[in-house]
Amino acid sequence: MDFNFTDEQNMLRDSIAKLVQQKYDFDTRRKAIQSEAGWRPEIWAELAEMGLMMAPLPESMGGLGGGAIDNLVIMEEFGKGLVVEPFIPSVVASGNLLRLAGSAAQHEEHGGRITTGEGIYALAAAEPKSRYDLADVSTTAKKDGAGYILNGHKAVVIGGPQADTLIVIARTAGGQRERAGLSAFLVSKSAAGVSTKDYPTVDGLRASDVYLENVSVGADAVIGPVDGILPALEETQDNVIAALCAEAVGAMRVAHAMTVDYARQRKQFGVAIGSFQVLQHRMVDMFMWTEQSTSMAYLAAIRCGEDDALERAKACAAAKTQIGRGGRFVGQNAIQIFGGMGMTDELAIGHYFKRLTMIDTQAGSADWHLKRYAALSAGDKAAA
Repeated sequence: MDFNFTDEQNMLRDSIAKLVQQKYDFDTRRKAIQSEAGWRPEIWAELAEMGLMMAPLPESMGGLGGGAIDNLVIMEEFGKGLVVEPFIPSVVASGNLLRLAGSAAQHEEHGGRITTGEGIYALAAAEPKSRYDLADVSTTAKKDGAGYILNGHKAVVIGGPQADTLIVIARTAGGQRERAGLSAFLVSKSAAGVSTKDYPTVDGLRASDVYLENVSVGADAVIGPVDGILPALEETQDNVIAALCAEAVGAMRVAHAMTVDYARQRKQFGVAIGSFQVLQHRMVDMFMWTEQSTSMAYLAAIRCGEDDALERAKACAAAKTQIGRGGRFVGQNAIQIFGGMGMTDELAIGHYFKRLTMIDTQAGSADWHLKRYAALSAGDKAAA
């Protein structure tokens, strides 16, 4: 197994690191997330100009033919700067579902809008009562001539406020939790019957609750097989998990470095608190959690680029378990060493803690993925 990055990936990493250093300092980010928009469209345009949206997607979509490893490189650097632009919702989630199940015409039209950054897409899959179960869908799509009529409610659609197009998962057949009977639809956010409630999340991102009331879409809006989108959706979710794990690794590295630096400067009883052995041990533990999480994030990205669905699912479940626990350990101990001031909005460490905490809850918590890993190891393919 080759853990070395290509020259192109190393160049990509360097260019993102330079952008984050120059244009994503903490104060600038803080102003952006407190603004009405909550992000900076000019940064999104710059990311597109750099080719970041093109890097992980296939040539049929206007991409460069990369994959999950490219996402890892991008998201690890994004994690270091706590980048809030909707790369995961538009490129990793929506882009991957189109890559896996979209038609040639959809690749050309919608894939081209994603890879150029011209369009922003968001995947509306989760519902208020579904928790992390992708098959738990009550939103319906009823046949109406050649097209469909959609009705339902989608919850916590990350990137929804920025998006102009939604990919809605709806039930075209079967009962609420049945694995069969799910379909995916491209829906313009400006379509009649679509309404959203937008709000900031605790970690500085933006999300929407999406309400669909008799929304009419044509046959060309269907992505992939009718009643059979779940396998592609599950693979897409694993790609999202791998990207989130990479982002968490970047955030953990910065949080650990900030904590070590603070411990060298903060004095108590006339000496730096970093000289206290118990805190030295704690910071070493933070380092070990970060390194172990890095290994698992790399494994998840590698498995997402392979064809073995079971091994991919197991690697992503294991990585999300490790990242969830590791992120909590690093974030909580950073705050403990910083003291109460670490939770103030004016200090960056609190923002890293919040993002690491929220990553644990996205796409399945550590506890949920531990159960998923156990089920997969026992041969339960439905847990994939």
